[in-house]
Amino acid sequence: MSRKYIPVDEAAREWFKDPEFVAAYDAMEDEFALASALIKARSDADMTQEQLARAMGTTQAVIARLESGRGKPSTRTLERFAEATHTRLRISFESQNAS
Repeated sequence: MSRKYIPVDEAAREWFKDPEFVAAYDAMEDEFALASALIKARSDADMTQEQLARAMGTTQAVIARLESGRGKPSTRTLERFAEATHTRLRISFESQNAS
């Protein structure tokens, strides 16, 4: 039996036709943004997940979970991440009103 593989961009086009998928995707915007920022900070620091984990005193699995966007890390964890990647943590509040 052979499997047919569908390219991710083709699958995504189909998924985004579903209003429920779009709503769920949009609801995760903040998690995606945080995950992207964490990955960028680690990449800019030229560190592997394992190197970052050692610098933070944790495991590679924890770093992978942080970068997956599936969890909501504490401010203390984000501070340790920033310290280990030689970056500065900045948190801001933005108006929900469209400008």
